[in-house]
Amino acid sequence: MTDAEFLAPTRAFYDAVAEEYAAMFHDVLATRPLDRAVLRGYAELVGPGVPVADLGCGPGLVTGYLAGLGLDVHGLDLSDAMLAIARRDNPSLRFERGSMLDLGLPDGALGGVVSWYSSIHTPVDRLPALFAEFHRVLAPGGLLLVAFQVGDRPRRHDRPFGLPVTLDFLRRRPDEMTALLTAAGFRTVSRTVREADEERGETTPHAALILRRI
Repeated sequence: MTDAEFLAPTRAFYDAVAEEYAAMFHDVLATRPLDRAVLRGYAELVGPGVPVADLGCGPGLVTGYLAGLGLDVHGLDLSDAMLAIARRDNPSLRFERGSMLDLGLPDGALGGVVSWYSSIHTPVDRLPALFAEFHRVLAPGGLLLVAFQVGDRPRRHDRPFGLPVTLDFLRRRPDEMTALLTAAGFRTVSRTVREADEERGETTPHAALILRRI
């Protein structure tokens, strides 16, 4: 599958659901203390004054949270509709439209990269290219945070909120992701897996990897 073959449907899906998605998840971090702990730990490891990109930032929830922790962070997303919400809700932060596979940044420009559930639409055969781009834009010693749902089978979201769009949400295995990231030139710093929060509708465990660019 080419980049265009999966990027265009992903953009169309999130453009369609942006307002409903943002309303549904606007307080998600407030209800997930373990996710907040991962983000706080990452922010402390990166430290203030280091440029960080939140890639696939959606409505800017994580971007804003990391900025509140003192990071020099900006967001990037495919979806113009998501970016409009991110800019509206975080007027002091910078948000740009673009693809994670072609960031248009100089080599080593960033001290941190965050992919918070944003690689879940990238086909597995494109993950090496994605992780190579993360490696390229990170300075040596820079830190990457990757979060994803754990599993083997994708979950198809068909007509969410009654809207005429469909998209597969891909699940991954931490061992497989770690192997791909190691091959791309990263060393694992932290690996966290939490069980599904069934009371809040989750059906799978969630994983977060923090890795250092070698």
